[in-house]
Amino acid sequence: MAEDLSAATSYTEDDFYCPVCQEVLKTPVRTAACQHVFCRKCFLTAMRESGIHCPLCRGNVTRRERACPERALDLENIMRKLSGSCRCCAKQIKFYRMRHHYKSCKKYQDEYGVSAIIPNFQISQDSVGNSNRSETSTSDNIETYQENTSSGHPTFKCPLCQESNFTRQRLLDHCNSNHLFQIVPVTCPICVSLPWGDPSQITRNFVSHLNQRHQFDYGEFVNLQLDEETQYQTAVEESFQVNI
Repeated sequence: MAEDLSAATSYTEDDFYCPVCQEVLKTPVRTAACQHVFCRKCFLTAMRESGIHCPLCRGNVTRRERACPERALDLENIMRKLSGSCRCCAKQIKFYRMRHHYKSCKKYQDEYGVSAIIPNFQISQDSVGNSNRSETSTSDNIETYQENTSSGHPTFKCPLCQESNFTRQRLLDHCNSNHLFQIVPVTCPICVSLPWGDPSQITRNFVSHLNQRHQFDYGEFVNLQLDEETQYQTAVEESFQVNI
């Protein structure tokens, strides 16, 4: 116990923040050579962009690490022991609970546009990215998405003024031009249209949410007709086929 406490006190608050997304680490992973730590999702995204280099120091990352990075379990354990200040309300929160706190922190939501209501499902943090969400719900959303996109790009109604028939980009432009300073709790129509969308998820600052989450079409990067586990397995298989 004394050794654990000594190890924990050797860390600073910055050690628990990802250098890529600048948020508290979520499912931290560590590179073998340079020992830098990132959120698992941030690391895998960076690997798709940079190929074989550490996102922080440009050191080499092995082919195996690029597909299945090693979890930083020691850091995860320390995050369960130590607390830090919420960047918006200054409340002291255990680091491993910080992202969960953001979902109920109104000051954080107003600043960054994060959902005010926690969805009814949670994404598990195991190595294969399984979702605890019901298969029936996901299947229904996939069918709805296919119907909405069968004739091309999906269109959406602005939840702030009820004007309709916007593409994603036009909705983004419309809200930046007409609703930039309007902060009203609404449901994001783009999020709801996605296979994993949850209609009970509320966004307090919709325009900020659009600018942070919907600058691109998800369908251009992933096959939205596949579930999360299948997409992950496909990405791993493709990563082993890349020529080094």
